[in-house]
Amino acid sequence: MTTSYLVFSTASEATDKFPAEQQKLADKLNALINAEVISITPSPIQGYFQALTDMGVFYISADGSYLIQGKLYDITERPRDLTEKAMAGERLKRLQEVEDSMLVYKAKDEKFTVTIFTDIDCGYCRKLHSQMKEYNDLGITVRYLAYPRSGPNSPSGDTIASVWCADDPLQAMTDAKAGRSLKKSSCKDPIEQHYKMGGVFGVRGTPAIIRPNGEMLGGYLPPKQLLMTLSQN
Repeated sequence: MTTSYLVFSTASEATDKFPAEQQKLADKLNALINAEVISITPSPIQGYFQALTDMGVFYISADGSYLIQGKLYDITERPRDLTEKAMAGERLKRLQEVEDSMLVYKAKDEKFTVTIFTDIDCGYCRKLHSQMKEYNDLGITVRYLAYPRSGPNSPSGDTIASVWCADDPLQAMTDAKAGRSLKKSSCKDPIEQHYKMGGVFGVRGTPAIIRPNGEMLGGYLPPKQLLMTLSQN
């Protein structure tokens, strides 16, 4: 069976769509940190723009003199992570582009669906996968995206590509994470696409768990703890 994957694209491929003021800032970011700017919009900070890039979110002053990388919080009442809120919607939109290329371990009685950027060699990724039945039994469907931490063009990247290209990718993932050798396979895999998307999402390590609302959790959570977290608003 032939599977086709969408090609991940960024706004940098169509920079003429940026208004002139934003385009100057996008060009400056690209020159300064070699970042591909996907979108650039007014930020909650007066005089600053929020730039979504393939390296995460940056805030750049309208005159191009100042650059901020990190979380932006609204502390008028209880602290609210405005950066994460902005990223959540963007993540959900972009996840739709790659749904067909995810490896899905579906819960029979599904209550929640999480999307996880995973690596083959990561210890906590292996621990999480070894508990897949527990997650599924609790009603949590797990969807995997590939994020080889050493990059797509690495031994780890080659291994995870073989998983996606296997006749039975779900079993191949289980075998790989159990340390069993895999038959090397090749196809038009989505590994680079997933990896680049992870950079846009702000993934810095694995496993990186995306909640149904688009927010990203920080690393491995045991099955019952993940269920408790997902059940909270």
